[in-house]
Amino acid sequence: MTRKIKSRFFPLSRSGQSAQLESQELTMPTKPMTNLRAMAKRIETWLIDKLIPFARNPRTHSDAQIAQIAASIQEFGFNNPILVDTKAGIIAGHGRLLAARKLGLTEVPVIVLDHLSEAQKRAYIIADNKLAENAGWDDELLRSELAALQEEDFDVCLLGFEDDDLARLLAAQDATGGLTDEDAVPALPETPVLPYERSLASRRSQITRR
Repeated sequence: MTRKIKSRFFPLSRSGQSAQLESQELTMPTKPMTNLRAMAKRIETWLIDKLIPFARNPRTHSDAQIAQIAASIQEFGFNNPILVDTKAGIIAGHGRLLAARKLGLTEVPVIVLDHLSEAQKRAYIIADNKLAENAGWDDELLRSELAALQEEDFDVCLLGFEDDDLARLLAAQDATGGLTDEDAVPALPETPVLPYERSLASRRSQITRR
């Protein structure tokens, strides 16, 4: 049994900003969440050749994205196991499988999901990808974190952003980094600078730059 509720939401743009307030009906389950007991209890290690990609997987992976996933695995480890059914069919992790092959791995971590029906497996292949896309970004916090990682000499190119997006975010952080509180009072120089002296110093600076 399900019930429908009205939900107001903000579709998110690429930058994570709200676009337009809309209304839609969400179908909420009312039956007990019995599937919570079906959660995987362990991670297994399987030979990579045992895994069977889903032939009707609508998600695509470019060579560039596979390279990004491979670089992420090298840097952070294989922290997101591939999800499979009891027949070794991949439910989630097709991109990770391709990245593992690119890295020359012979084994990968997997989690076996044995509680899903055939229809649920096909649906989850789509939902696992689409639900993640529906999240947004707090651009201010993101810029701050990127700048902090750069200061620690961490390669932010490993985070999965396109070069243009990284440049835009970091440039915006640099621009805001120089701003001061509008109520802040600048410190006075120990030796007052008279107007004509300031003008002379400015002219000298211009001449030096020529």
